[in-house]
Amino acid sequence: MKIFNQQQIKSLDKYTIEHEPIRPVDLMERAARTLKKSITDMLKPENEVVVFAGPGNNGGDALAVARMLAEQGTPVSVYLFNVDNKLSEECAINRERLKEQGKTKHFVEITQQFDPPQLDENIWVIDGLFGIGLTRPLSGGFASLVKYINASNARIVSIDVPSGLMTEDNTYNIQANIIKADVTLTFQQKKLAFMMADMQQYIGELHILDIGLSQDYIKRTETTFNILEKKDIQRLMKPRNSFAHKGTMGHALIIAGRYGMAGAAVLAAKACLRSGVGKVTALTPKENRIVMQTAVPEVVLHIDHEDNFFSEAIATEPFNAIGIGPGIGQEENTAIAFIAQLRRSQVPTVIDADAINILANHRAWIQQLPKGIVMTPHPKEFERLDGYDCNSDSERLFRAKDMAEKLQAYIILKGHYSALCMPDGRVVFNPTGNAGMATAGSGDVLTGIITALLAKGYERDEACLIGMYLHGLAGDLAAEALGQESMIASDIIDHLPQAFRHMNQRD
Repeated sequence: MKIFNQQQIKSLDKYTIEHEPIRPVDLMERAARTLKKSITDMLKPENEVVVFAGPGNNGGDALAVARMLAEQGTPVSVYLFNVDNKLSEECAINRERLKEQGKTKHFVEITQQFDPPQLDENIWVIDGLFGIGLTRPLSGGFASLVKYINASNARIVSIDVPSGLMTEDNTYNIQANIIKADVTLTFQQKKLAFMMADMQQYIGELHILDIGLSQDYIKRTETTFNILEKKDIQRLMKPRNSFAHKGTMGHALIIAGRYGMAGAAVLAAKACLRSGVGKVTALTPKENRIVMQTAVPEVVLHIDHEDNFFSEAIATEPFNAIGIGPGIGQEENTAIAFIAQLRRSQVPTVIDADAINILANHRAWIQQLPKGIVMTPHPKEFERLDGYDCNSDSERLFRAKDMAEKLQAYIILKGHYSALCMPDGRVVFNPTGNAGMATAGSGDVLTGIITALLAKGYERDEACLIGMYLHGLAGDLAAEALGQESMIASDIIDHLPQAFRHMNQRD
C-alpha cells in the first residue's frame, strides 16, 4: 500500500475529478455518504451529534455528513467556522444545502464570537475543522476550540485526519493543539503521520474508507513510503527446491552471546534454523558451550578462545551470511574483534544490539561499514548510533532514511510499524506484529531470520522485507494462541513454521 505525501493526495483528488470525470462537489458527496455510513454504525439511539466544520473542504465534508445524518433523523447541531468570511467553493455549496434542508437541531455560522456547546458523554463530535492542507500548528481561537473538545467527555470522530495533525512531519507541531480522536475515518490510504507511535494518541481507531479515488493514478504514481502487504511478500518468496540439501540451502554464521547472555545466541541461532537455512555455525565464548549444545543441538559451535566474550574475528569464506551482535557485550576486546570481523567479511552481514552500540561508541568506524550492511536498531540504539536525540518519531525516521542513503545501508528501525530504510531513499513499513513482542530477545529472533534468508540467497532488500514481515506474523500467531501479555521471544520462533505455512497459502 502506497503512502502519498500532501501534494500527491491533492493530485489524486484532482486527477479523479478530471479523469472520471466528476464534479468536485459530487466527489465530496460520495465521500460524505461513505462517512455517514461509518458514523451511523457507531451511533446508539440516545446519541446526538455535534459537527465542527472549518472553512475548507474538510469542513465541506463535515457539512455534507451533517445533512445526511439529519435526513435520517439523527439529532445534529452544526457549528461552521467562517471567521475570515472565506469558504471553499464546495464548503459554501454544502452550507447552502444544509440551510435549505433545515433539519438540523442547530446551525450556527461563527464569524466572530463563539459560545461553545455543552459536550457530554452522549455526544459524538464530528471533527471537520482542518484536513490534510495544514502546514503550521493551530493557534488562537482554533487552538482553544481543540483544547475544549479534547477536555470534554464526548466521543470524537475526525474526518480524514484529526484537526491540527500534519500529514507527514509533526516534529515541531504543538501537540496540545491537536484533536485527540477516538476514531479517525481517513480517505483511501494511510497518511505518513499515522505510522508514527507518538501520533497514535491523536488518531484513535483508524478506518480507511474507499471513496473511489482513481486507481490508475494510485498504480502509476511512485512513492517514497509504502506499507507491506501479504501479496508483496508472496511474490518475493522462493519455492523450496525438491532436490535441495543442506549444502544448497546456505550456511549462516551467528556471532552472539557473552557469558550471562547465552540466551541471545540461542534465540538468534534457533530463529536462523527455523527460517530454512541449511546450516548454522554459532561463534560464542567457551562458557556458553553447554547451554548452546543443549538448547540448540542442530547448531555447529565455533568456540572463542576466551571464556566469557567474543574476542577474535574468524574467516568468513565458509559462510553465505553473518549475523552479529545479540548479547555480545561491549568489552573493548569485543569491539576490536567486531570491527575486524566486519573488515574481513565478504558476505552479507546483519548487525544488531551490542554491535550497534559498539559502533555508537566508536563513531569513526561507521564510515568503514561495507555497503549493503543490514542494521536493525530499536529507537534508542539508533539515536546512540546517530549521535542525536530526536524530538519525534518522524524526525527519527527521516534521520534513519538519510543515514541509509549516506551509508548505502539497509536500516530496519524497529517498532510497532518497523520501517526498512533503503539505500535508494525508499522506506517500507511492516504492518505485522503486536505489543506482545515488546519482550527481551525479540530483536535477536529478527536477526536470526534475516541472516538465514541472506544465507539462502535472497537479496538484501528481499531478506529484510520478508524477515520483518514473517517476524511480525509469527508474533501475531503467537499472540492469537497465547495472548499478548505472556508472550516471550521463543514463542515467536515456535510460530515461525506456521507463519511460513500461512505465506504459502494463496488468498
